[in-house]
Amino acid sequence: MAHPLDHLPIQRMNGAGNEILVLDLRGSDHELAPQEARAIANAPGLRFDQLMALYRPRRPGDDAFMRIYNVDGSLSAACGNGTRCVAYVLAREGKDALHLETDAGVIETQRRADTAFTVDMGRPRLDWRQIPLAHAVEDTRKVALDPPVAGAPAHFSAVSMGNPHAVFFVDDAAKIDLETLGPRIEYHPLFPERVNVSFAQMFAQGDILLRVWERGTGATRACGSAACATLVAAARAGLGDRAARLRLPGGELTIDWRADDHVLMTGPVEFEFETTLDPQIFRDLAA
Repeated sequence: MAHPLDHLPIQRMNGAGNEILVLDLRGSDHELAPQEARAIANAPGLRFDQLMALYRPRRPGDDAFMRIYNVDGSLSAACGNGTRCVAYVLAREGKDALHLETDAGVIETQRRADTAFTVDMGRPRLDWRQIPLAHAVEDTRKVALDPPVAGAPAHFSAVSMGNPHAVFFVDDAAKIDLETLGPRIEYHPLFPERVNVSFAQMFAQGDILLRVWERGTGATRACGSAACATLVAAARAGLGDRAARLRLPGGELTIDWRADDHVLMTGPVEFEFETTLDPQIFRDLAA
């Protein structure tokens, strides 16, 4: 029996090095299941950091409803780099400005150039309940990592950009053992929904180097929501201004925390290829 996703087109892009797939399901009634996302990730050439699934808009005035899948099939409420890739896809339909509904709310995008887009990531959430943390803390600008993790800094800044982030400010981000510390902190009992883990090194004013372990994905070349969370954390800690260039292994992002409390992220998109989903991908899944 044919699977609903057999032979559907899927597009591979990257946003500042973040490997993104965009699957347009606006013409289908099928909703992507976690096991289907994992199957796609295991297909040759289709492993991703995030998969952006587009559905028909649920409200008047929106361009699409969007769900974001990590490589392990779990859902993420926010992905700035992936959202820019979606903006690129829909820009080819003549839409330079978008309203995209997600499980975390509406995200707005604006085309800046042929392959550059700005995403309004909304307001950061700074209360311990919103992030969330497992227990109350007096100040989310400086939270003790308790119990401690060997090799990790003792404190971090907690921010939610629709998904939870722990930002550690370090003297030398290159020396961080990301593959070891990332998963230990992601699954730390302090984070009931797990957490994205960032190690940030401050340079001159407005210049931040960032390495990220992404919840449900692992070490990644870029993470837009982590870049936003890091800028917010640095500004709250008095380490930098409310606008900066974030340098990640895959490229650069410009983050601006505006006076209206919205965080804007601007960066590039690169189209890599389009293919169709091979029915063999889903042969072990029930239709």
